[in-house]
Amino acid sequence: MAQSDSSASTLRWFQGVSRYQWLVLVIACAGWIFDVYEGQVFNTTREDLLNELVVADSAEQKRELKAFLGDVYLGVFLAGGMVGGLVFGILGDRWGRKPTMIVTILMYSIFSGLTYFANDLWTVGILRFLVSMGIGGEWAVAAAMVSEVFPKHARAQAASIFHGSSTLGTWMAGIVAIVVGSQWRYAYLIGVLPALLILWVRASIHEPEAAERAETNRNVRKGSLRDLFGDVRWRGRAIAGVLLAAVGLATFWAVTIAGQDLARIAAERTGMSPDAAKQSAKFAYSIVQATGGGLGLIAFGPLAQWLGRRRAFIVAHLAGLAIVPITCYLPQTYHQLLLLLPFYGAFTFGMHAGYAVYFPELFPVQLRALGTSVCFNGGRIVSAVMLPLAGAVKAIDGLSLPGALSILSTTYLLGLVVIMFLPETKNQPLPEA
Repeated sequence: MAQSDSSASTLRWFQGVSRYQWLVLVIACAGWIFDVYEGQVFNTTREDLLNELVVADSAEQKRELKAFLGDVYLGVFLAGGMVGGLVFGILGDRWGRKPTMIVTILMYSIFSGLTYFANDLWTVGILRFLVSMGIGGEWAVAAAMVSEVFPKHARAQAASIFHGSSTLGTWMAGIVAIVVGSQWRYAYLIGVLPALLILWVRASIHEPEAAERAETNRNVRKGSLRDLFGDVRWRGRAIAGVLLAAVGLATFWAVTIAGQDLARIAAERTGMSPDAAKQSAKFAYSIVQATGGGLGLIAFGPLAQWLGRRRAFIVAHLAGLAIVPITCYLPQTYHQLLLLLPFYGAFTFGMHAGYAVYFPELFPVQLRALGTSVCFNGGRIVSAVMLPLAGAVKAIDGLSLPGALSILSTTYLLGLVVIMFLPETKNQPLPEA
C-alpha cells in the first residue's frame, strides 16, 4: 500500500522498504557491476591486448598505432552504447523491464567471452561494439526498474547505491588485470559469468506495477522516439539530460581516468621501473581512486534527497572543478597522491549516480526506459568530442599533464548551465502515462 506524504517524510530512507524491493536492488546492482567490469576490462588490459595484436615495422610506429587504436576502440564502445541504448530503451518500454534486462545481460556476457578467441583487431572492434550495446541497454532498464519499485522517499538513495555498485566492477577489472598480467584473454573469458544472472532474474523479479499499468493502457504508445521528441515537455528534458550526462562523461574520459596517468608519473618519479610504475598505477586507479569514486556515488543519493536534485548536481560539479588542480599540484610523492586520489575519484565521478537518480524521474512510464537511455547514452556520444580535444590539450608543447587536466576540468562549468534548464523532482511522484 502506498504511504502518505506525511508518514513517508518521517521515515528514514530504508524504512518501509520491502524484502522484494531490496531484492530488485541487489539484482540491478549485480547486473551493473558486471556491466562496468565488461567496460573497464578493456581499459585495464588494453596495453597487453594491443601489444599482442598490433603489428608494425618499428617500435615507434607500433606505439603510435596503439595510441590511435585505443581511441578508435573507445569511439566504437561509445557508439555501441548509443545504439544499444536506443534499441533496448525502446524494447524496455515495449517488451518490459525484465525480458529486456535478460537480453542485455546475455548480450554483453557472450560477446565479452568471445573476445577470448579474438586474433585480429577487426574482431576485437566488432565484439567491443556488441558488448557495449548490451551495456548501454542494461543500465537504463535497471535504473528505470529501481526507480519504479522503490518508494519516493527511498528512490534517491536506492538509485545511488545501484550506480555506486559500479565500483565493484572497476575493482574486479583492476584485480583481474593484475592477476592475469599479459594473459589478457582470461580477463574477457571471466566476462561470461554474468550470464548466470539470467537464472536469478527470471526466477526472482516481475514487472514493476507502473510498467504493467502502461502495458494494459492501449491508448498509450510505449517506447516511441516520436513521442519523446515530439512532445515539448519530454523533448526539452531529453536534450538537457543528454547535455548533463555529456559533461560528466566527458570529464570522466578526460579527467577521471587520467588519475591512472598521474599515479604512473608519480611512481616513476620515485624511482620505480616503468613496469612497476604501471602496476602501481593500476592499483592506484582501480582500487584507491575507484573506492573514493564509489563513496562519492553512494553519497550523491543522500545529498540529492537533502538539497534536491538540481542543487546536488551544482555542488557535485563545483567539487569536481575544485579537486582537479588540488590533486594535480598538491602531492609531491606517489604516496601523497594516494591520499588524495579517493577524493579525486569521489568529486570527479560521484555525480554519475545522479543520472540513475534523476533521469528516470524526468519521463512518464511509457517513455521511462527510452528517455533514461537517451539521456545517458546520448551523453556518451556527445562526450566523444572530448576525446580529440583532451588529446590535443595534453599534447600542447610545454604543458604538463596537471596543467592540461586543470584546463579540461573547466568543462564542469557547463554542467552548472545545463542544470538550470531542468526541473526539480525531489519528493515528486514519477510521471505516469
